Amino acid sequence: MLEGSGSPAPREPGTSSSRRRRKPANPAAGYQVAELYVERRGARSIVGNIYKGRVDNVLAGLEAAFVDIGLEKNGFLHVDEIVLPGVEAPRRGRGGGRDGNPITELLKPGQEVVVQVVKDPLKTKGARLSMDLTIAGRYMVLAPYGEGVGVSRRLEEKERERLRKEAAKLELAGAGAIIRTAAHGAKRTDLERELLYLFKLNEVLQKRVAETAGPALVFQEADLSVRVVRDIFSKDFERAVVDDPKQHHRLLSFFSRTAPELVERVELWEDEGKPLFEAFGVEDVLASTLSRRVDLPSGGYLVIDYAEALTVIDVNSGSFIGRGKGARLEDTITKTNLEAADEVVRQLRLRDIGGIIVIDFIDMARARNRDAVLKTLRKALDQDRTKTFVVEISPLGLVEMTRQNVTEGVREIMTRPCPTCDGEGVIKSEETIAIEFERQMRDLAKETETQALLIQMNPRVSAEFTGNDARVLHAIEEETGKWFHFEGSEGLPLDHFNVLLEGEREQVLERALPFREGEEVHVEIVEPHMYSPGDAVAKVDGYIISVKGGNRYVGEKHVVRIDEVGRTAAVASLVDVPNAGGGDSTEDGDDVESKPRRRGRRGGRRRSSAKAESASAASSSD
Repeated sequence: MLEGSGSPAPREPGTSSSRRRRKPANPAAGYQVAELYVERRGARSIVGNIYKGRVDNVLAGLEAAFVDIGLEKNGFLHVDEIVLPGVEAPRRGRGGGRDGNPITELLKPGQEVVVQVVKDPLKTKGARLSMDLTIAGRYMVLAPYGEGVGVSRRLEEKERERLRKEAAKLELAGAGAIIRTAAHGAKRTDLERELLYLFKLNEVLQKRVAETAGPALVFQEADLSVRVVRDIFSKDFERAVVDDPKQHHRLLSFFSRTAPELVERVELWEDEGKPLFEAFGVEDVLASTLSRRVDLPSGGYLVIDYAEALTVIDVNSGSFIGRGKGARLEDTITKTNLEAADEVVRQLRLRDIGGIIVIDFIDMARARNRDAVLKTLRKALDQDRTKTFVVEISPLGLVEMTRQNVTEGVREIMTRPCPTCDGEGVIKSEETIAIEFERQMRDLAKETETQALLIQMNPRVSAEFTGNDARVLHAIEEETGKWFHFEGSEGLPLDHFNVLLEGEREQVLERALPFREGEEVHVEIVEPHMYSPGDAVAKVDGYIISVKGGNRYVGEKHVVRIDEVGRTAAVASLVDVPNAGGGDSTEDGDDVESKPRRRGRRGGRRRSSAKAESASAASSSD
């Protein structure tokens, strides 16, 4: 949903949804994305669905029951949501006290009940259920087990009174009804027409309940596109733009039946050169909802962090230092907080953040400024259709508020927990993992009778052992009397530890050495050599190659010939650079046929006996 200032632009006479509309160069000019409604195929929201369920367990201590409705997790039915004909249920916090029958007398395990989902399953919790069923239409909501008529409080008092009088003349047949905000300007004939439609839906519902054995779905709420236009689209909207012909036809049929005057406002996006979301800037906003940081116009920014019990929003001044020579700290802070108050509400609506929310505004010394920020926050929340409750701002600048949480937010729908950190946001450092591996290596040394072990691990972890002249590795080998060699690639998890080979030292070393003398390798020279001026360093899966005369080629890729091979490092000469130090040339100018090149990757293939000899020679000099 996009919002703009002012009133909806008048439509040209005779304009209809069936005619191709001339599109401006920038259709999103003057608008900003206010709310996002996201739903995936196969993962639709079940709020509004009605199930015939079976009571699985009744817990007197919680004053609740768990109901099997055919989903992975049982639904939660609180005693306040129990509605049974002719039975008075206790109403906690509603003046009922402990009057009426306890829940253990109202419901029994195995009993079949008809329930409606009022809150989607979130995280580890099952769906929240109610037996007070409702069937939603465009202008009104029918409550088959309710009584009386209510009118939306979002309407002006004069319009509420008019609709209340119109609804008083309706024949509800013992049911209840709620007149919705979308009924603004509706006549009694509109209400009567919709009431007949809702009665027919209720008849179908009752028939399915009688014929179906639980647990089973007996009534499914409309899909996202119909729900959005049914619940919020009104004369205050200029148009509804759809890029799918089938959905466009569905919405035209829906409005033809419920609000014919709005049919001409439904348009089909036919610009093949630019997708609808891209044209209106929705793609960028969708991507921004996944970012922790949100920048403010003056240079400040918000940081949004999600926790299990609440969401924390921190306000920072950032690069904003005030305007003009006479700028004062209090004024700078207040301006940042005022901008933040508007942006916080926008982010709450965009991301559909619910539950407990704590906003940490920058501390303000004056009570007048704190009141101004709180007033701005509440005014912005008036545009939010979701129920909210805001507590007064504290002396520390904290605002505590709640926002109704019915479905998963945009972040939960578009993402999944990181498989590496399991959603924690941090992982162990290479040094920490190396310390843990060191303990495992010492334990292995005690258990094995062989001379050497070849261990597979990530090169960034093995570098903790082989770096600084392999002092850590030498100390372990000296204490344990065993030889340790490493093999691995960057694709391995940091905590990967696996013993590939145990045996005699020559056997393990022959497998462990990544290259052999005379072999040519294509490498990227990454940095100058720390102790040898003019030389440089290349790395292949953590294995260090000192390149003679490579200092001037840092950042470039070149072919080098391996001259010396050691356990943790090798020495090489440039091959594809003329007159480079270590380069190979012949005095008589004859071409020298080089050996086949091998890409810079370690391990895996069996070594020749010639390589074993060079390996053992290298190890003796290491």
